[in-house]
Amino acid sequence: MYEAPDRRVMATDFPLPDDLPVPEDDGAADHLEGTSLPDVPLSATDGSTIDLRERPPRTVVYVYPLTGRPGADTIPEGWEEIPGARGCTPESCGFRYHYAELRDAGAGEVYGLSTQSTAYQREARDRLDLPFELLSDADWDLADALDLPRFHIEGDDYLHRLTMVVTDGRIDDVFYPIFPPDAHAGEVLEWLRETRNEDR
Repeated sequence: MYEAPDRRVMATDFPLPDDLPVPEDDGAADHLEGTSLPDVPLSATDGSTIDLRERPPRTVVYVYPLTGRPGADTIPEGWEEIPGARGCTPESCGFRYHYAELRDAGAGEVYGLSTQSTAYQREARDRLDLPFELLSDADWDLADALDLPRFHIEGDDYLHRLTMVVTDGRIDDVFYPIFPPDAHAGEVLEWLRETRNEDR
């Protein structure tokens, strides 16, 4: 049984309040497991173009709605009242913290993915010192092709937080909903270790 790490250790630089609303499983991601990925190239923060169908086995793709930027008014009003919305930066920091362990446990690659622009994501990658790239689905091509769950606030749509494990162009497993986001990378790490042992 997975036991979430102490959140105070996982994201001391970006602590989350204890009263965040907890997302419920609404079934909006039930269709994803076993689905083949579409032919959708995605721009990465290193300037490359990534086709997730061609990445190494057990590529981990964590999907998040929005990262804020220090000193910029980029977070919609009412964001914290939406279950599962807040926590993108702590989640990314969790994947940074566990990155080497995730790779050792069998993750061929790790990516974050949102509908923000590559330029916006690049600032976050550099500021947070992420050892992996972020992928932009700014045109919603992948999100629409996979019918990824989303929510609406202040006239805009955002992707719900979820994680896909991709092998040979197929979604092997899906984590949804995700809570708390700052401990999620540890959950993925435990899954990788358990499934690797099962495969032996």
